[in-house]
Amino acid sequence: MRNTRIAPLVTVGIAAASLSAPIPATAFAPSGASAAANSLRQYTQQDPTWERCDAGSSADFQCATLEVPLDYSDPHGKRIDIAISRLKATSAKERRGVLLFNPGGPGGPGLNMPVELAAGLPGEVRKQYDLIGFDPRGIGRSTPVSCGLTPGEFTPDRPYHAGTFAKDVKWARTVAGKCQERNGDTLPHLTTRNTARDMDVVRAVLGERKLSYWGFSYGTYLGAVYMRMFPGRTDRFVLDSSADPAGYGRGLFQQMAEGTELAFTRWSRWTAERRATYELGDTPAEVRKTFWDLVARADREPVDHQGQSLTGDDIRAMRHMFFRAEKAAIWVADLKKAAEDRTPAPSGAPERTPAPSPSAAGLPSENEIAGLWSVMCADTARSWPRDPERYRRDAIRDKARYPLYGDLASNIKPCAFWKPGGELPTTVNNGVRALMLQNEWDPQTPLAAARGMHRALRGSRLVTVEGGEGHGVQGTNSCADRSAATYLTTGRLPAQDLTCAAETRS
Repeated sequence: MRNTRIAPLVTVGIAAASLSAPIPATAFAPSGASAAANSLRQYTQQDPTWERCDAGSSADFQCATLEVPLDYSDPHGKRIDIAISRLKATSAKERRGVLLFNPGGPGGPGLNMPVELAAGLPGEVRKQYDLIGFDPRGIGRSTPVSCGLTPGEFTPDRPYHAGTFAKDVKWARTVAGKCQERNGDTLPHLTTRNTARDMDVVRAVLGERKLSYWGFSYGTYLGAVYMRMFPGRTDRFVLDSSADPAGYGRGLFQQMAEGTELAFTRWSRWTAERRATYELGDTPAEVRKTFWDLVARADREPVDHQGQSLTGDDIRAMRHMFFRAEKAAIWVADLKKAAEDRTPAPSGAPERTPAPSPSAAGLPSENEIAGLWSVMCADTARSWPRDPERYRRDAIRDKARYPLYGDLASNIKPCAFWKPGGELPTTVNNGVRALMLQNEWDPQTPLAAARGMHRALRGSRLVTVEGGEGHGVQGTNSCADRSAATYLTTGRLPAQDLTCAAETRS
């Protein structure tokens, strides 16, 4: 999923040689495809026109538009746009190359990441790297996908109830059908593999032999796919809050359910130890009972809280709250007060969804959610069951296993009715060097997911922030930041996996 907190980045690099020979087209083509050596030269040798990104941005922040083939096996066919951005390195003498960013998703626009991250970079980073952002194909300014979804069709979290399951099936089928109707010839090519190929076109156009990269959340999977497809062009890759490549797709949601239950158990212990502060129970069992009694009460009569009317299912869907123990305790205590018709304190309000990225200004509000389904389903549709009854059975089973989120995770999704992309997904399994950063208590990509990625990337080192809360490590832990800075400055990975202690936030 997308990293919604882009904090200051701590990374660095060294000077890179420019491209002196054309890149063979077969490097970009799907496996087994035969193409003339110069079939992609029209793309890799583009001369981008750099302009100020928009009237409100700094003149140093430049944007350009590249063309890439919609289908890399047919490079002379339909073309699409890829929007890229850059902040140039501040020292031509010390410049190493480029550092490309991706915020996650799939569906997250990344055009503005250079300016969002630059202020927190040390001077050596700005000297040595051009900071490069891009909107992946189908997202933001890169030939955006639109499915014509209504606001009621946006939400992927749908609790299982026997009486509403037919509506859930209809929703999933409708979303898939709308996307297919509007984008039939495009959808099969909105894949992670093709986005990785687009990244390599960007690398070539910018005159770099190798690419350095920082990816968050789904961006870790995208980075791992690039590393697998183009190992010889991979320089220094940092993967922050990793998805498990073996579980990418439906398993991503199901890993969230397992991780949520662990976080809920931890929260109940933490809150019981502070019984006098929150008055939710003297033991973990009592705290859990207080919460589930509140959920049952809200299912009977929604709770008015902070201007929202919340059912029990709505409360369960706020699963991410439990990965920050103190915030969750304040929130649940406020909900309890609201249910008892007492005035809740504003400090416990749930985190709001961030405003859309400026790169997506003027786009349909559904672009990111349409992009999520378009990419994930094109990548993994072959692995999703086609029989709705399988989802019913799995939702019932997982609600029993993981009561907080299990049924929402395993209920039917649009991928059940999606036409697969043109290629099989990438098997992530190689020895390319990379640095991984991971919070122990991450609501989107749990620690178990990062460990799965670590196993698949045999050349990686994993830096775990023990007790770390939230999605995205960069900028939140000085120990982890130092590891990233050392790696990107010198190329040295830690000698072994590293554990950092969480730091108290001010």
